Amino acid sequence: MKASISLGVVVAAAALGAGVISAVAQDKNPASGAAAQTETQAGVATQHTLLTPKDVKWGDPPPVLPSGAKFAVVEGDPKAAGQLVSFRLKMPDGYRIPPHFHPADEHVVVLQGTFNMGMGDTLDQNASKALGPGSFAIMPKGEHHYGWAKGETIVQVYAVGPWGLTYVNPSDDPRKGKM
Repeated sequence: MKASISLGVVVAAAALGAGVISAVAQDKNPASGAAAQTETQAGVATQHTLLTPKDVKWGDPPPVLPSGAKFAVVEGDPKAAGQLVSFRLKMPDGYRIPPHFHPADEHVVVLQGTFNMGMGDTLDQNASKALGPGSFAIMPKGEHHYGWAKGETIVQVYAVGPWGLTYVNPSDDPRKGKM
């Protein structure tokens, strides 16, 4: 019985992930540089939409992320409280996100390349774990972690908004002009 329940949970989670990955509609926030967002009422999709890689509209990332990457909202509004948000981050080879944490749990799926993640207050490439395509990670709310890309890397991130990050070392924050 326990094995069948676990398999059912895995199948349901995979179906939910596939559904979320496919959801997208028209861009509601062109100033964000983000791709299309799913139309929602109270955080629930109101129409069926599909997204292929060629449909993704890449823009600049939010200013809290280091420059050099591209960003695309797949679903939701990263600034909306209590709403599921999905976005993609396309990082060039060597792109680094210094140690930071988030206000809510963050789920990461690697779509392309190698995203290396590690835990702690110092970006230590030797202590990170390489995550290739199909890999999955969960970063709990408040957990200090970092990441860096090997090769052009694309990840898809799921979180409950408002999405944001706080750098462990405030001087790492690109909004302060130090990066």
